Amino acid sequence: MHTLNIGILAHVDAGKTSLTERLLFDGGAIDRLGSVDAGDTRTDDGEIERQRGITIRSAVAAFTVGDVQVNLIDTPGHSDFIAEVERALEVLDGAVLLLSAVEGVQAQTRVLMRTLRRLRLPTLVFVNKIDRAGAREEELLADIRRRLTPYVVPLTGVRDIGTPRARVVPRPLDDTASGTLAEVDTGVLAAVVDGPAPTEDELRAALAARTADGSLHPVFFGSAVGGQGVAELVGGLVRLIPRPVYPGAGEPRGTVFAVRPGPGGERTAYLRLYGGEVTRRQRLTFLRREADGRTAQVSGRALGLEVVGRPGAVPLTPGNIAALRGVGGIRVGDRLGEVTDRAPQFAAPTLETTVRARHPEQAAALRAALLALADQDPLTHARPAESGSTALLLYGEVQKEVLSATLAQDFGIEAEFKPSRVRFLERPEGTGEAYEEIQRHGHTGFWATVGLRVEPGPHGSGGVFTYETELGALPRAFHQAIEDTVHATLLTGRQGRPVTDYRVTLVRSGFAAPISTAADFRGLTPVVLRRALERAGTRVYEPYHSFEAELPLDALAPVTARLAAYGAEFKETTGGRTAWLVTGELPARHVRDVELRLPGLTRGEGVWWSRASGDRVVR
Repeated sequence: MHTLNIGILAHVDAGKTSLTERLLFDGGAIDRLGSVDAGDTRTDDGEIERQRGITIRSAVAAFTVGDVQVNLIDTPGHSDFIAEVERALEVLDGAVLLLSAVEGVQAQTRVLMRTLRRLRLPTLVFVNKIDRAGAREEELLADIRRRLTPYVVPLTGVRDIGTPRARVVPRPLDDTASGTLAEVDTGVLAAVVDGPAPTEDELRAALAARTADGSLHPVFFGSAVGGQGVAELVGGLVRLIPRPVYPGAGEPRGTVFAVRPGPGGERTAYLRLYGGEVTRRQRLTFLRREADGRTAQVSGRALGLEVVGRPGAVPLTPGNIAALRGVGGIRVGDRLGEVTDRAPQFAAPTLETTVRARHPEQAAALRAALLALADQDPLTHARPAESGSTALLLYGEVQKEVLSATLAQDFGIEAEFKPSRVRFLERPEGTGEAYEEIQRHGHTGFWATVGLRVEPGPHGSGGVFTYETELGALPRAFHQAIEDTVHATLLTGRQGRPVTDYRVTLVRSGFAAPISTAADFRGLTPVVLRRALERAGTRVYEPYHSFEAELPLDALAPVTARLAAYGAEFKETTGGRTAWLVTGELPARHVRDVELRLPGLTRGEGVWWSRASGDRVVR
């Protein structure tokens, strides 16, 4: 038996969780179908997920088809949880991109398809809800070719679409399919141009090959709730997604793509293995790439090891996923074996808020809970803020609501969130250096010598502290006091914003024994650092969002005028028979204003999507 790790991706409410339930039920993994409305689905097992009817965290479940075990990774659909989706993509062998036959191609669907095609991940398209009123087939296929990718081949069709009698029927590889294949397969192109015409077997072989390399996408129609077309989708998965090839015996190699907290602070890590084997009680060392480029290690024993879909089976073998317990401090993104640059890169959150415990005696517990939750999403940083509150980075307001409910239900903490604000940052503009020395005679003030150089670091590196002084020149406590104070001081820059992507180097140090204390270094470091930062200079950056706006034909002028007034930079505007599609980038501080104004400018017909896309110097 071999394993395929398949992700189900979609715009929110397209039916991901329902499709997962149907696949598990038809595969014999569960004995009854759960319902999103009833809140009893297998993968949305969190209380908040069941109450809200949305997927918040990636979940793994398995079923078998013949000699194939399919691990289904159900990912969130809401854009506030895009980091969770992108982490899951790293461990997939293939994907199912889900569309609704009624709503069609939506903004998040376009973003997901672009990402899947960039990764060249084998992807099947499943058009759900064919039995709903308003469902479409040919019109939707044309929309897919226009707005997602032209390289799709439908393998099933629908009779009586849009009615409760809707049924899926096989679709032959006709001339349209042959023409599409010719655009991505040189063998088919040669046969079409020079003859003889390709046979159906040759077309099917080309279809499998081009699906495997991610250049073409088969389309299946069906209904997750009714079960129509799901068997055809499963057949396509095991037939068209290639079986991964793994190296022989060796050291274990794998990736942690999810971490879940447990009772007493214990963590369960979901580990996908690419090579070697892992057994219970085996000592493991995970590697982590730090902001300054160094590689950190996290070690522990696999006290708990549960292979997904194979209860009691050990060891964990290549291609499989296991829930791992016993390695303290393990985090999402940690690597077993070697650190690579394979992980997807995505923009940091652009919103910040502060959180305070409604009951002051819970302040310490709130901070500990937020730090534990931030470990599940390394981009959602939590740090101490003024007056006992905790500062938190977020992607959107839904994420804040979910965090509030999680704190109440899982930790028993009532939290109050301040209104979110867009996060501006400062970066060093040049290099600056400053120092203060202990005077040999008549010294007053801090009994410490500190010299610091501030310079820009690589984009995305965060804050890095290094030494040019000799190791051992200062007691360790004094070194630590300087480093901690540097990072704490740069939470507020010259212009009142947090400083990022900096490199601070200790270039001079000294102390007077036994007079000097760590407090002297904590007191002097901000003075020297501020002076060095002033000499380096900083510039303020603001976050931007990439956006897509689908507009009625007569709304193009007023909407683009409003976007231009907000400082939008337009990339591409394309028109169809019924709507315009406008893309570009917009300062994040104006995104909420656009979302509120768009319905009035488009009579409620406009569709808007945006996501963080980096930052730029404030104009």
